[in-house]
Amino acid sequence: MNAAHIHLALNHFPLALPLVALVILIIGFIFKNDLVKRIAFGMMMASGIFTFLMMNSGEGAEEIVEELGRSHDLIHEHEEKAETFALLSYLSAVFAAIAFWINWKRKPFSDITLYLSMILCVVLLYLGQQTGSSGGEITHEEIVEK
Repeated sequence: MNAAHIHLALNHFPLALPLVALVILIIGFIFKNDLVKRIAFGMMMASGIFTFLMMNSGEGAEEIVEELGRSHDLIHEHEEKAETFALLSYLSAVFAAIAFWINWKRKPFSDITLYLSMILCVVLLYLGQQTGSSGGEITHEEIVEK
């Protein structure tokens, strides 16, 4: 298993976890269930961890794909989008840890962290889609817009 294989195996988790977390946050909001909300916060934290792992495998994957003769411009574009996604993913993971604690301690501003977490998930989904599509364009020529 090389770095490109690891990168491809890991890249779905940071992209899918914010979607699952958002759905669970909405369910927790509708049913006013703090345990469900905390599970969603945990998923947001897990997304940040998987993002870290994915970013660490990206450099090795880049070298492998460049050796295959893939476009350096597409790789660079993907790398730039991935860095933006990763930064927000790390920040949302830290925010989710804080929101988890706020919810656990039943602070009066717990609902504000819930709403902000939902917004972060939506933004992460957008950035994840952009990052994932740009990564797919590197090896899947059929999705490249001309």
